[in-house]
Amino acid sequence: MISRRKLLKRLSTLPLLGGVFGSSLLIPNMASAAAAPAKRNLIQELGLRTFINAAGNYTSMTASLMPDEVMETINESAKHYVMLDDVQDAVGKKIAALCHAEGAMVTAGCWSALVLGTAGVLTGKDTKKVAMLPFLEGSGMKSEIILQKTHANGYHHALTNTGAKLVLIETRAELEAAISEKTAMMWFLNREEPLGKIKHAEWLEVAKKHNIPTMNDIAADVPPVENLWKYNDMGYDLVAISGGKALCGPQSAGILMGKKELIEAARLSAPPRGGNIGRGNKVNKEEILGMYVALETFINRDHDKIWKSWEKQVSHIASAIEDIPGIQTETVIPEIANENPTLKVTWDKNKINLTGKLLGEKMRNGTPSIETISWESDDYIRVAVFMLQKGQDKIVAKKLREALLESIA
Repeated sequence: MISRRKLLKRLSTLPLLGGVFGSSLLIPNMASAAAAPAKRNLIQELGLRTFINAAGNYTSMTASLMPDEVMETINESAKHYVMLDDVQDAVGKKIAALCHAEGAMVTAGCWSALVLGTAGVLTGKDTKKVAMLPFLEGSGMKSEIILQKTHANGYHHALTNTGAKLVLIETRAELEAAISEKTAMMWFLNREEPLGKIKHAEWLEVAKKHNIPTMNDIAADVPPVENLWKYNDMGYDLVAISGGKALCGPQSAGILMGKKELIEAARLSAPPRGGNIGRGNKVNKEEILGMYVALETFINRDHDKIWKSWEKQVSHIASAIEDIPGIQTETVIPEIANENPTLKVTWDKNKINLTGKLLGEKMRNGTPSIETISWESDDYIRVAVFMLQKGQDKIVAKKLREALLESIA
C-alpha cells in the first residue's frame, strides 16, 4: 500500500490534477490541514477609524449598514451578466407594487432621483428634448419649478441640474400668481412641511387645479414604514427617497417612484443611455437588486417590536447618567425626518464643565470611538440608537457616563 508521504510527493508533481479534482477528495482531511488564508481587512490595512454610530444615518458617516440579505444579493448578482434595463424593468415593477405606485426605478441616490425625475417631467419621452438638457432656452420645454422658500435648504439645487429655473413663494396667493405657461413642476421637501405655509393637501389641490406635475422629496422620512406609500396614495406624481438611510440599502442608491409615464421619461435620461444629463447617474445591477431586497426586508420587519427596542435602549442610556449632578435627559422624536426615539442630554454648566462640542469630541476620541449628534453651537448632545448594533447601547451608556464624570466641575 502506498504511504501517505509517497502519495503527497506524487501529487506535488501533478498540480493540475490537484486543481481539477480537489486535493481534499484524494486525501482525507488534507484541506483542513492547510491553513485557510486570512481574510483581507482593508479598513485595518488602511488605518481607517471605525466607530459606534450613536448619531444617525448621515451621508458623511456612510449612512447605514446593509443587512445580510442585501449583501448576499449583491454578492450573488455580481457573478452574473444581465442586461441593465431588464434589471430596472423587473425591480421597478416590484418596488412600484410594494409602494402603491404605477412605476419605479432605482437611482444613484435620492439626489439622482430628483435630477432624473425633473428631467422626465421636462422632456417627457421626447428623445430630442432629452438630448437638449440642460439648455432649455428655445427648446419649447417648460422651464420653471415652484417651491416654498422654507423648502429651499440645499437639496433644491438638484432640480437646477436640468437647467430649470426655481421660483420661490410663501403663500397660496403667491403660488397662484407664480403659475404660468412656463411652470413645469411644483416641488415639495417633505421634512419642511411644518415650516411652510402651504401643506400637502393644499399644495396638491393647487397643482391638480392647474394640471401641474408634483414631486415630493422624502429622502430620510422613514420610519414610519407607511411613508413609503403614503405620498403616492396622497396623489404626488413623483416621490424620491434615499436608499442608504433607514432602508439600509446601498448608500449610493435611491428610489424614484410615481406615475408610469414619468418614470419611463426619467429613464431616458439615465444609464445605460448616453447623450443626456444623467449618464453619470449610474447605478449597477448589484445596487438595483440590493435596493429591492433592502426595501422588501424593511417593509417586512416587525416595526412595533423594533420601536420598543429603541425605547428600551434610550431608557438604558438615560438611566446610566441620570444620577450625575446637573444632568437632564429627554426623549426626543423628530416630527418627520429620521422619526425615531433619540436621547437629548443637557447639563448645568456650573456642575459639568463641558460644551456639546467638547462632549462629542470626548466620545469620538475614546475607545471605542462613538459618534453622537453634537453641534458647535449647542450646549447639549443627542444620542440616537436606531443605528446601533446589538449590545452597543451598553457601551454607549458606559462611555457617556465616564465622559460626564470626568468633567464634573
